Amino acid sequence: MSQNERIYKIDQLLSNHTYVTIPEFLDRLEISLATFKRDIAYMRDRLNAPIEFNRDLGGYQMTKQNQIGDRYELPGLWFSSEEIYALITMQQLLQNLDGSGLLGGHIKPLLSRLQMILNQDGHVLENIEQRIKVKNVGYRKFQIEHFPLIATATLKSQKINIIYQARSTDTETQRMVSPQRINYYKGNWYLEAWCHVRNNMRFFSMDCINAVEVLNEPCEKVDKEILELSEKTYGIFSGTDIQWAKLKFNATAARWIKAEIWHPDQKKTLCEDGSLILEVPYSDETEMLMDILRHGSNLKVLAPLSLELQVKESLKNAINLYQ
Repeated sequence: MSQNERIYKIDQLLSNHTYVTIPEFLDRLEISLATFKRDIAYMRDRLNAPIEFNRDLGGYQMTKQNQIGDRYELPGLWFSSEEIYALITMQQLLQNLDGSGLLGGHIKPLLSRLQMILNQDGHVLENIEQRIKVKNVGYRKFQIEHFPLIATATLKSQKINIIYQARSTDTETQRMVSPQRINYYKGNWYLEAWCHVRNNMRFFSMDCINAVEVLNEPCEKVDKEILELSEKTYGIFSGTDIQWAKLKFNATAARWIKAEIWHPDQKKTLCEDGSLILEVPYSDETEMLMDILRHGSNLKVLAPLSLELQVKESLKNAINLYQ
């Protein structure tokens, strides 16, 4: 453990306790008495730390009495090794979520400062990054210049004009919307907003927004109940007509499905033969249908009948492609 990390832990112990005895320090820091005394002296003389030994309590404590000069504080950026490793793991996750490079430039200065701390312990950032890998596939790239404008308008509750290109029709439309939330879902960014053209809530895929204009007008206020509709049903699509899909997975697929969360309100029933019945609320069949089809013959739709018929039709059309 480096001196920087020891000082960090000494500061934590003294800040979280009324006093700390010498045996407690030696046990927590795993150092000798001589090393501990050198660290205390360094904190007092160099960092102006108001540390005193209280003979009545039999331990060291932080005190503001007799403090001379500048206020005590730890200089620079202080983290323990465990916290640095956690930050680097988070950086790897952000870097892979950020397929368009939006956050990369802002994260680099933090990584440089973390590298300086790690160098004191003999660790190299590149070696650590090689041992932590996060793979993100299937995401869509979006135009970076639009994201800050949309994010700012969302946080400041300002209306925006957007040019949106719908994939279903491949046509562009101009919309005035009141941004409510930004969602990162299954590898893609979505803007959840009140559409003043459709007079309803809509989800806009960020990669389909071709232009953005921030307006000097406050957003339309949307009832909390309307915003929560998207959380009550399966997937990114929401609606008021909620149905329950009842899906039966065979024993092989059930080994994985029993650990998966498709929706917070889902219901699972494990059958005697090892199969599993999963019940999920949904209002739009689009995403539900796609996830059902990817399980192929490992899954059978038990209800509702309309969903079962849609799956049959999709499988029939797929077979026709190969005949």
